[in-house]
Amino acid sequence: MKRFYSLFTVLALVVVAAFGALAVPASAQSKKASKSETAGARVRTPLNLAVLIQDDLESRVGNELQETGAFIRSLPEGSRVLVGYIRSGSLQVRQPFTTDLEAAARALRIPVGTTAVSSGNPFTQVRDALKLFPADGTNRGAVLLVSDGLDISRGFDYSSTVDSIDLQRAAREAKSRGVAVYSFFAPSAGLTSWNRTAVSFGQSALNRLSDQTGGRAFFQGTSFVTFNAYFDRLTRTLNDESGRVY
Repeated sequence: MKRFYSLFTVLALVVVAAFGALAVPASAQSKKASKSETAGARVRTPLNLAVLIQDDLESRVGNELQETGAFIRSLPEGSRVLVGYIRSGSLQVRQPFTTDLEAAARALRIPVGTTAVSSGNPFTQVRDALKLFPADGTNRGAVLLVSDGLDISRGFDYSSTVDSIDLQRAAREAKSRGVAVYSFFAPSAGLTSWNRTAVSFGQSALNRLSDQTGGRAFFQGTSFVTFNAYFDRLTRTLNDESGRVY
């Protein structure tokens, strides 16, 4: 009887364990599948892409370099990528346009993250980068601007920042070259790290630039978030708009 009871107990435990193995991982498997589907999403058509990063952004933006590099490497064959940093009134091109996506990904570095390299106006350097785009028209043109979007070169008020002269010039340059500007908001070491009005002005400016050029701005609230979801949405947006002409 004791032996039968022991055997029954063992069988019961096996059944419970088997049921748990089936029931518990169901949601985990769903999440894993969902993550796999997201990770497998890729841009379908080749791009000429300029990745521009504001050099005075908070240093924690450097934690997103792995995601940024993975996005660059995932681009389809034939894509060309430029990597540049916006700093102190100049554009530091670390990698000119190249089809070597691995080299472009390796050109990424952590932003300096101090006001010492602040330009106070990211849009002049966006315009400089637009002039470097290949003129052959083989691929769609796009800019990925990682910036706080704040132009205080002519004052700190709505009209001077959200509708700045250099923003309008960059938008005109982009439209003339058929390049859409997509932007990720991230706070800098300056005003947008603590001033909500500055954050609002910067996000509104990025949204305006992207909207005027046929791109899209990505941000969530006033605080910094990781870029994972942004890249997922950017990929879907690029694929959805692959047939659109601006």
